[in-house]
Amino acid sequence: MSISTVSYALSGKRSISPSTRDRVEQAAARLGYQPNAGARMLAGRRTNIFALTEPFRPDTHAPTHMSFVLATSIAARRFDYDILLLTDAEASAGMRRVSASGLVDGILVLDVAPRDDRVALARSIEVPTVFIGVPEDAEGLVCVDLDFEAASALAIDKLADAGHGRVGFVGHSEDAYERSNFPRRVRHGLEVAAQRRGIALSVVSPREGEAGRGDLRDGLRRLLQDSDVTAIALHCDDSAHRLVLAELAAARLSVPGDVSLVSIGSTFDTGSLSTPIDRIPLDPHASCELAVELAARLADGDTVEAGVRLLAPQYRDSGSVSPPR
Repeated sequence: MSISTVSYALSGKRSISPSTRDRVEQAAARLGYQPNAGARMLAGRRTNIFALTEPFRPDTHAPTHMSFVLATSIAARRFDYDILLLTDAEASAGMRRVSASGLVDGILVLDVAPRDDRVALARSIEVPTVFIGVPEDAEGLVCVDLDFEAASALAIDKLADAGHGRVGFVGHSEDAYERSNFPRRVRHGLEVAAQRRGIALSVVSPREGEAGRGDLRDGLRRLLQDSDVTAIALHCDDSAHRLVLAELAAARLSVPGDVSLVSIGSTFDTGSLSTPIDRIPLDPHASCELAVELAARLADGDTVEAGVRLLAPQYRDSGSVSPPR
C-alpha cells in the first residue's frame, strides 16, 4: 500500500474504499498513531482542541468552578477533544488570542456575567462558541444552563405545599448578583414564585469574605427571631450551609421540625451534611455534556440553532421539609 493511499485514508481528502480505510485505521490503532496537531493546523484541519474560558479571580469559589472544568474535560474526551484552559482575569483576552491563532475548533464560556464582554466577541469571531450560562443579552448565542428560575419555583412550591407562609432566603453577596448570571436568576425566580404563592420572602445577602460570615450569622438570627419564618431556602456555598446548620443547632432548633430547609443550585452533596438537606442540584456534568456536544456539532459544520437551552431542575428529597408546627 502506497504512502499516499495511507495519507488519503487518514486525512479523508480523497475517496478510499471502505476495506482499505479499515486496514489503515486498524494498523494506525495497533501502532498507536496519532495525527500531529501542528501538522493538522498547518493543513487547515481540525485541532481537536476546545478552549475553555474560565477567568480565575481572587473571589472565585474554586470547588464550584473546578467542578465545571472537570465536567467539561470529561465530556470533551468522549468527543475526542482536549481542553485548553484560559484563566485570564480579563476573560476576553484569552478568547481573542485563541480565536486569532486558529489553535482551537471551538470555545466554551464559563462564569458568564450578566453583561459579559465575551458576548460581543463571540458574535464577531468565526470560532464556534457555546456559553455555559446565560447573559442578559443572549441574542444569536448558543447557551446551556440549569433553569434556575424553574428551580426556585420548585423550591417555593415544595415549601408552600407543606404549609409555609413566610420563607427566609440566604443568598450571595450583592456583588455576586452583578458579577454572575445565575444568582440573580435564582433570586428573581424566588421572588416571582413567592408572589404567585402568596409567600412572604425575607432575604439575607451577606458581604463576601470573613465579614460575610458575621453578616450571615446576624441575618440568620434576625430570621429566627421572626416567629413567622418557618423555612429557609439556601443558594450559597457549602461553608454557608454548614454555618446555617450550626446556628440552628445553637438556637436548639431542629430540621425539619422547627425549620424546613431547601438548597437551590448546589454543586455539592447536601445529603452528606451533618443534617441532610433537600436540594435542587446544579449538575455540572449535565450542562457541560450538552455544551460540549453542541460545540462538537458546530465544529463538524452541523447547523445548530442559536438559543438558550435550559435543563429541567430535579428535586432531591432528604427529609428536610415538613409542615410547620
